[in-house]
Amino acid sequence: MKFSYKFSNLLGSVYRKGNILFSPDGNSVISPVGNRVSIFDLKNNHSETLPIESNTNITCIALSPDGVTLILVNEEGDALLCSLLSRTVIHTYKFHRPINCIQFSPDGKKFAATRDNMVQVFHAPGKTKEFNPFVLYRTFYGAYDETVCIDWTTDSRAFCVGSKDMTTRVYGTEPYNNLIVNSIGGHNGAVVGAFFEKDSLNVYIASRSGHLSVWKCDTELDGLTPYTKPRMETDAKLVSDNEEEPEKKEQEDVTKNPVKIEEQIKYRKLAKHSYKESLGEGARVSKLTSVAFQKDTHILVSGFKDGSFYLHELPDFNLIHSLSISDQTISSVAFNKTGDWIALACSGLGQLLVWEWQSETYVLKQQGHFNNISCLSYSPDGQFIATGGEDGKVKLWNTSSGFCFVTFNEHLGGVTGVTFTQNGQVVLSSSLDGTVRAFDLNRYRNFRTFTSPRPAQFSCITVDNSGDIVCAGGMDTFEIFVWSMQTGRLIEVLAGHEGPVSSLSFSSNKALLASGSWDKTVKLWDVFESKGAKETIVLSSDVLAVRFRPDGNELAVSTLDSQISFWDPANVVQTHSIEGRHDLGYSRKEGDKITAKKSAAGKAFMTVCYSADGKCLLAAGQSKSVCIYSVPDQLLVKKFDISCNMSFDGMEEYLDRKKMTEWGSLSLVDQGEGDRNGHNISLPGVKKGDMSSRHWKPEVRVVSIQFSPTGRAWAAATTEGLMIYSLDSSMVFDPFDLDIEVTPNSTRKALAKGEYSTALILSFKLNEMKLKQEVLEHIPVSSVEVIVENLPDIYVDKLLVFLATQIENTTHIEFYLLWVNRILMIHGLKLKQRSQRIISCVRTLQKNVNRKYEDIGKICDHNKYSIDYILALSQCKRKHAPPSDGEGEVEGEGGDSDSVMEGVDELDSSDEDFMTNLMEKVT
Repeated sequence: MKFSYKFSNLLGSVYRKGNILFSPDGNSVISPVGNRVSIFDLKNNHSETLPIESNTNITCIALSPDGVTLILVNEEGDALLCSLLSRTVIHTYKFHRPINCIQFSPDGKKFAATRDNMVQVFHAPGKTKEFNPFVLYRTFYGAYDETVCIDWTTDSRAFCVGSKDMTTRVYGTEPYNNLIVNSIGGHNGAVVGAFFEKDSLNVYIASRSGHLSVWKCDTELDGLTPYTKPRMETDAKLVSDNEEEPEKKEQEDVTKNPVKIEEQIKYRKLAKHSYKESLGEGARVSKLTSVAFQKDTHILVSGFKDGSFYLHELPDFNLIHSLSISDQTISSVAFNKTGDWIALACSGLGQLLVWEWQSETYVLKQQGHFNNISCLSYSPDGQFIATGGEDGKVKLWNTSSGFCFVTFNEHLGGVTGVTFTQNGQVVLSSSLDGTVRAFDLNRYRNFRTFTSPRPAQFSCITVDNSGDIVCAGGMDTFEIFVWSMQTGRLIEVLAGHEGPVSSLSFSSNKALLASGSWDKTVKLWDVFESKGAKETIVLSSDVLAVRFRPDGNELAVSTLDSQISFWDPANVVQTHSIEGRHDLGYSRKEGDKITAKKSAAGKAFMTVCYSADGKCLLAAGQSKSVCIYSVPDQLLVKKFDISCNMSFDGMEEYLDRKKMTEWGSLSLVDQGEGDRNGHNISLPGVKKGDMSSRHWKPEVRVVSIQFSPTGRAWAAATTEGLMIYSLDSSMVFDPFDLDIEVTPNSTRKALAKGEYSTALILSFKLNEMKLKQEVLEHIPVSSVEVIVENLPDIYVDKLLVFLATQIENTTHIEFYLLWVNRILMIHGLKLKQRSQRIISCVRTLQKNVNRKYEDIGKICDHNKYSIDYILALSQCKRKHAPPSDGEGEVEGEGGDSDSVMEGVDELDSSDEDFMTNLMEKVT
């Protein structure tokens, strides 16, 4: 079992806070998600989260015009310089103050950042060879309040800065004689956005009060004259160089050549528009929160606090479109390069939209869970992940694309458990609203709803291997309810627990149900034979999670005392146990008055999961750590820290000295009302933080965890979102049975001689992906069957794993499927005997083959409909064509014929037969 799991993707959350950007080609959206950054490829329908983490949440991002360099700035003013080519952090820089906006110049040579009431301009990293990538060029002052927005002219010679002091200032990047600084006012609210017109110094300014002003400059962009030193400075230098010149000579030169101060550029207000007036009488306009301007098309998009956004054409401020996406604040808007797509981000809902304003359609519409994710489940083929949230929604995510493709919102309370049936066609969910719902993944509808005779809150759910029996545990009734999937009727109510049922698990090899409860017992039930509990296991602490091993011969139980015990369900005997209290790690919240070691006594593993082969166990809980244990050795193999985001509570082990005063920690100072002793009033048993507090930080925790059925990935539902960790085999050199004669050269020599079996075995000994692909694709099709017949069993398994992973991305689909077919036909019986060992490989193969089948099916359907369309056009053309004297070609109607039909008026009967045959072959 390999443990080189690396962070792969972040699902369940698409946007948190900060500004969003389009890539230079306009096909991708870059969105900050907490302390990470996600890239949504709209052209290829794929999302990716960069393996880069910041210490706190990211508030603003900037992308260089060449799309290579990315700058991220977090809440504390720490900047990360990242490369999008290597996906790594190159350099870090501390501004020591919050940054509201950062932006590259259009020529890519500089970038500007707003810090407090000033603007700092840096040389862009990578343009010159410097030891320090962040080289400060110049600092510009003048604002009386925080600076919030920046925009550059198209030639990067000047930039404007908007401030909260209701003014906008225009600065020259280089020293100019006629531009030092020009201050523009005229607004009664903080400036939200200020933009230059294309190839001009004209400025558009939008304020929070809902007004837009248009300012015209009396100087063209090329009218800025570079700064030249005055004559008197030159003369002064000459005097200092020549000591014989008297001081009187210098005074005479100054009087003869006085300094000529060139007239500064001036701005004149052309118009001041109001959003309220553009919408008409009776319209209500909320506060303006975000704005973006497309210079090529002169389109302005404005986002407001009430969730509405408007499109206006400048400079006349003509309303093009108005739309409302939600009732939450639109935090950021952006245009792509062509101006066809508009990206809208809403931090309150965690929503990200890309809207094509001309066709009025959505290109992308993604939204995470409004509250925390509470549970997750992999589909049997590992292609989908179902998540349930405290917002009552069930979402399905595609593990390959990273997008949510369906959302079920029938539940009226928080979802506590989700699971797939064995065939992968149905998703079941339990909720605190007292219902268990079944969703059809073919028609995407809720086709069955299970309820209890009297109202009950369900805390967990499970389904047997056949998919016929559905069980849910009660939180307030202490009972287990059993329903039939076919009829939807309640079959049995299993009573016996004296506390809330915390977890349920079905055995795979027989109809044995295990239930764990807060009454410190685990009960084993036979749901088909007896009504009472078959066996009862008494433990020393409350049971939090139970899980059967995939073969059903072992049961793992996690309890409140941080222990994981393993039991033989047939003999009801404990085989071994793991003490995990120290593995969870030590951490303390800001408001804790006890040490991290003391607070660790109340932590435990809330969720456990076996790997596909049953040799490893994943465990996580009220901590930032996820532990992988070796079950036979009872040892901790590896521990993952899911986040380093200090914006969460419970991340630090020791007190932060920066927050310590002579009166104690600043985090203990109550910002609102307290009790008579001045302490915070918090509800007992609250583990997610006091949301009524003015300064509330969510606590880092892992609520659910599961291995992928393919064994190549695992997912964790955390405070950060749905985090995916997968095996990164391409970056690991992992040879097998290596000796001195096994080299890439010897492998290629054997391939050149036609010794295909030897070359294939040598490539698998080196275990380099590219070499294996090179050897396999050079083997003739006629030799495949002979090679597979003589291949040793150990290499058959390795070859099957390689084929399963390559089918996902290869273009030689038929060639690889031929290899798979021969392996299954020749070695099928032997593979079945060791099915438990290769089950993850078979599931990966099934997932990738199904995906290729769907992709090719879509292409074939498109081709079929295109051919049908061409044939229909041909027949339509023949019907409407005038009678022809000749026997050959049929003439059209000249200019009246449609341009689409011009290419098909030459089709004769043989062409139609050919198209018909082609259509049959495609289908």
